[in-house]
Amino acid sequence: MRKLLMGAVTAAAVLLAGCSGHSDDESAKDGSATPAAGASRASATFGTLKDVCGPGTAKAAKVQGVTDTSIQVGVMSDIGFTKNSEFPDAAKVFSSWCNDAGGVDGRKLVPVTHDTKLLQAREGVLAACKTDFALVGGGSALDGLGVTDRLKCLLPDFPAQSTQAVGSDLQVLATGAGVGYFPYAGFYSWLLKDKYPDSAGKVGIIAGDSPVSKVFADRYKEAVGGLGGKVTYNDLYPAAGVSDWTPYAQSIKSKGVRGLVFLGDPASLAKLEQALSTLDYAPDWIDPNSNAYGPAFLQLAGPALAKQHNYAELSATAPLESAAANPATQQVIDLFKKYAPDSAVTYPVLRAFSAWLLFATAARDCATVTRKCVYDNAVKQTAWTGGGLQAPADLSQNDIPPKCYSIVEATAKGWQAADFKPDDGAYRCDAPVYKYKGDYGKPKTLADVGKSLSDLK
Repeated sequence: MRKLLMGAVTAAAVLLAGCSGHSDDESAKDGSATPAAGASRASATFGTLKDVCGPGTAKAAKVQGVTDTSIQVGVMSDIGFTKNSEFPDAAKVFSSWCNDAGGVDGRKLVPVTHDTKLLQAREGVLAACKTDFALVGGGSALDGLGVTDRLKCLLPDFPAQSTQAVGSDLQVLATGAGVGYFPYAGFYSWLLKDKYPDSAGKVGIIAGDSPVSKVFADRYKEAVGGLGGKVTYNDLYPAAGVSDWTPYAQSIKSKGVRGLVFLGDPASLAKLEQALSTLDYAPDWIDPNSNAYGPAFLQLAGPALAKQHNYAELSATAPLESAAANPATQQVIDLFKKYAPDSAVTYPVLRAFSAWLLFATAARDCATVTRKCVYDNAVKQTAWTGGGLQAPADLSQNDIPPKCYSIVEATAKGWQAADFKPDDGAYRCDAPVYKYKGDYGKPKTLADVGKSLSDLK
């Protein structure tokens, strides 16, 4: 969730104030319906998921975006603003692989990118409402701008990531929504109690000066306190950028900050860390947020990484560095080499692939593809792993706190798994539960727009 928000929003938000499951290893299902009659699937296995895509005899469709031969879905992306093609790239690679195997029960996937350009999330949703069956594998930083219209047109959403719209009705996040709970309780418990207990009483938070980032900063401040820490430094920086980070570094040093939460873009953080290193000061830890997880931050921070200690939590997604031991992660890398060799595999790509897999398997298991069937199949999943891309997530409710987490560390030699004592493969699954006490708003519901689940067809 933070990946979308912190890069794009902190840089620009100030500019605006009948169906069934399938017997995969993911979750038990009731088997009340079967795939299309006469279907004969080719082998299109992804990780632990069998027959994700393949040929079949699809029944006639009478739903928007679905024909006898295709399923059109929308992919939300701020690509026009960020110039980042991660979500369209993931859509291209997944649909190419799936279609080469025969499609979803014989129907080809047709992804259509809706460029939301940061400020045009509503326009993107309105366009999708006119043509698409669902939204899959995308996300926009200001997705809250389009959620009302999405619910009015009863458009299901299977996003890679979400920010303002997390937990809204007809949305299924493959990693689980966890509405009402601090999603990084395991990570911060490890930082404050296990790894650097002396840092607990001197935590600092610095965030981009935007309305959305301020809310996130408030959540972090509350959660840090609730997990046994104390925030002694809290600051904002201009979202348009800072020419000299030295004054901020001096404040952090003078306050004796031992743990720093940075809610902003990686380029700004890299400059701050260089300023801290010039002052010969290094907190025990810095949370750069998952936005920094990738080669760009390493290049930008440069020599500062020898002094500064950056740890990022990946929402229980297996890190790319684990590919040699995690077949699902390696499969994504291999598919990109085949279908998009010039595009990078990133953390958002892994999240997008899990969303695409969720949608494809849910649609595959519908005797007749309808929005209701696909949505109902998706929320039956109680241990979804995306074939091994992530720790199990219960998608049956949107307010289940996460149990597992994975942590990576930025070093001068690159990103690597941190020494956080994982107890289940790449994950540690003992996260404490922290439920917010403050009022940070509630997810929008169908009832808010005068509709209900009975209207979903």
